[in-house]
Amino acid sequence: MYFICPVKYLENEHTDPHLNMALDEYLLQDSGFDEPLFCLWRNSPSVIIGLNQSAFSEVNLKYLKDNNIKLARRVTGGGAVYHDLQNLNYTISGRSRNLERDYPDYVHAVADALRRLGVPAQTNGRNDITVEGRKCSGYAKRVYKDRLLVHGTLMFNVDIQVLTNALAVPGSKVQSSGIESVKSRVANLKDYFPESFTVTDLKAHLQEILAGRDAAVSLDAGAWDGIFRMKEEKFGTDGWIYGKSPATAVTRTKKFACGSISANFDIVKGKIRNLSFGGDFIGNENAEFLADALEGAGILDSQGIAARISKAGGAAKFFDGLDDESLGKFIIGL
Repeated sequence: MYFICPVKYLENEHTDPHLNMALDEYLLQDSGFDEPLFCLWRNSPSVIIGLNQSAFSEVNLKYLKDNNIKLARRVTGGGAVYHDLQNLNYTISGRSRNLERDYPDYVHAVADALRRLGVPAQTNGRNDITVEGRKCSGYAKRVYKDRLLVHGTLMFNVDIQVLTNALAVPGSKVQSSGIESVKSRVANLKDYFPESFTVTDLKAHLQEILAGRDAAVSLDAGAWDGIFRMKEEKFGTDGWIYGKSPATAVTRTKKFACGSISANFDIVKGKIRNLSFGGDFIGNENAEFLADALEGAGILDSQGIAARISKAGGAAKFFDGLDDESLGKFIIGL
């Protein structure tokens, strides 16, 4: 059986991904709502990685930076997803008397609501909602004491090209499969509605089905102050977004005027560890000295890396004709 509708509905018009991640944690841990609370929300262009994922191996960080796409880390597991304003997200959270029953029931309720709107939605065993064999939604869960949070995506008219580029890190399945393959595996719900139907229409209909327009609740100013503080102190920080990444092995290779250079290193808590250089490059001195000088540098600290390269004598000392900025960008991955 699905949870009983209507449930409480919380309006959320914020599109800051870091704030919305903070709101999810608040609803799970601090809200105090016993019965299920339902929320629909959107994010500005962003990639949201799972709790246990590495930002350095799951996301094309250069593409995100070049295209002003934010990176956020959520409190649940699962894989990286791309959001834009044509993606509608849902959160259901409340006290649970039976976690094993309520988790699938929450998701089945969303799929059932889509079917009531004429979309042939189905759930599968891989944390997805599909339509005609293609994924339109991924979802994940988190438990806190006797409380359960389930949240997920609903792709309405997401830009598949941007999605593919944002998640296409070198060697990834996304990069190797290409845009046409991604299109064949995912579905935008827009295809199942009339041309004039918008993402805000979808939001209104789902709210009506799952919550009822007369069941809205609001958070007081004190609650929102705490959520904004959580964003500033946790979800919007590099320590949470990047520092939570598990140790990641990185190999970069590029051809320069001095020859090809490969940089092999680990990223541990956002720091460069065990760096070594290889390749057929030409230089005056052993690059091992420079590798030692960069040990412990922050992988996102471009100024700090440049300062260390300069202090070690400059890039050209180890790689003929190579300037410090170009070497720094190479190591960072820009």
